[in-house]
Amino acid sequence: MSRLLNKFIGLILIFISIYFLGQNIIFVSGYYSFFSRSLPATTSVLAVMAGVFLLIFFRRETGNLGIVLLGVGIVLVFLSGGVFLKPTSLWNFLAAFTALAAGYKLLDRGRINF
Repeated sequence: MSRLLNKFIGLILIFISIYFLGQNIIFVSGYYSFFSRSLPATTSVLAVMAGVFLLIFFRRETGNLGIVLLGVGIVLVFLSGGVFLKPTSLWNFLAAFTALAAGYKLLDRGRINF
């Protein structure tokens, strides 16, 4: 019972850290002509969607292709200029990263070794 509780707490910590880290990331889109600026943004969304689809439904057959498509989609998001990173305090980043590391450790091993 306690092992399951530790894994649940680890999952909660991971979600909390993703929430706090994600508050400082802004994704924007705008109206542009098709071939000038929206092509990398459209391609990035399609690549991320296809990568997630392949990883969830066809993991054995096309797992590596899904990972490649996710990577290409993430790179194209940053190249399209649609991502703005707001400044964050060191304290917020430290708390979120600590929660992420502790949550992963609890989810993976069920305990935290100091």
